[in-house]
Amino acid sequence: MRVLVTGGGGFVGSHLTECLEQEGHDVVSARRADYDLTRPDDAARLFADAAPELVFHLAAEVGGIGANRANPGRYWYANLMMGAHVLEQARVHGTPKLVLAGTICAYPKHTPVPFHEDDLWSGYPEETNAPYGVAKKALLVGAQAYREQYGLDAVYLLPVNLYGPRDNFHETNAHVIPDLIRKMVEAQEEGRDEIVLWGDGSPTREFLYVDDCVEGLVRAAERYDGADPVNLGTGEEISIRDLAELVAELTGFSGEIGWDTSKPNGQPRRRLDTSRAEELFGFHAQVPLREGLERTVAWYRSTRTPARVGHGR
Repeated sequence: MRVLVTGGGGFVGSHLTECLEQEGHDVVSARRADYDLTRPDDAARLFADAAPELVFHLAAEVGGIGANRANPGRYWYANLMMGAHVLEQARVHGTPKLVLAGTICAYPKHTPVPFHEDDLWSGYPEETNAPYGVAKKALLVGAQAYREQYGLDAVYLLPVNLYGPRDNFHETNAHVIPDLIRKMVEAQEEGRDEIVLWGDGSPTREFLYVDDCVEGLVRAAERYDGADPVNLGTGEEISIRDLAELVAELTGFSGEIGWDTSKPNGQPRRRLDTSRAEELFGFHAQVPLREGLERTVAWYRSTRTPARVGHGR
């Protein structure tokens, strides 16, 4: 099958592209350097060049709490425009199937736990990532509207917080797991015995290993053709404080973990009801958190250039 993956050079996109190629598909992996999907002309050119039978829309501008606070306008605009242009071009080109990746940030701040898809519209998202979450939730509305009016088979998935090899470990816009790993590994290399994390450590999060996410995306493409949004996750949560202690154990960091309570915690709790994905297309996450973290730490250590302790002295 001829498959287009937007954001194909990114974290999830690169893993999905590899999976699809191993299954024998002809994959077009679209990158922003070649196609800026916030521009309608670039989106039209991409679909004309790719002529896809199946599209996975993964392209997004994302980051942790700090990045969302610094770029609310950009994150709203870029994610809304990319999704709208992909939907429209899928319609124009008669694309048989479109899989849209939404975000857990679309859920209301105080969603009852576990998060069920029917609760998506019961309130406003957590303020620090609301522009991003609202923009991505608008794509669900678009997908359902295009299905109703044009018959476009667009399905919408809600992956929980993702992690794994090739994640973004940047010091200013990484999500929590890569940020923890980077900080602890760097502290060890530089001989520091303390790191400081945002908030108080009390919020809980659910994490899905990247290979499991890819499996969910592929299963949905093959087996699901409905209008309802579907969660992708593990159904298990862990507090940020406990997560930090686990990452410290796996990285070998034995220093003190401090908490800057002047910084925001983000959404209080996140844990998904994952029953719909299992019922509709047989998805169940396989990789336990500890195992996934071990793989991620090993990958990070194998690919980074260690800091030179004492440099400049």
